[in-house]
Amino acid sequence: MQIKTINEEQFHIIEIYGDVDASSSITLDKSIEEAITNGKKNILVDCANLNYISSAGLGVFMSHIEEFKEKEIFFTLFGLSSKVKNVFEILGLDQLLQIVDSKQEAKDIK
Repeated sequence: MQIKTINEEQFHIIEIYGDVDASSSITLDKSIEEAITNGKKNILVDCANLNYISSAGLGVFMSHIEEFKEKEIFFTLFGLSSKVKNVFEILGLDQLLQIVDSKQEAKDIK
């Protein structure tokens, strides 16, 4: 897995490439933590190139939900393939995390 971060307008975008499994989920967690620590208030996660996510990867997102609420951080996932999106839906994570189809849609919500 590779992660690339970019800033577009007021948005901090985390792009995920490849698979998020138990070992690579640590890198994803660090990337989110770094954004929060640096005071980013609008965090978008680009999942267009995310092929697979394990329970450890899902746990990374779950571990930050309360912190997003407490710190009033706008956090949205976008670009999930139907296979990956289905995993979020089966576990009910689509009810706890904001998931949209495109980057533009994520920006427009804010």
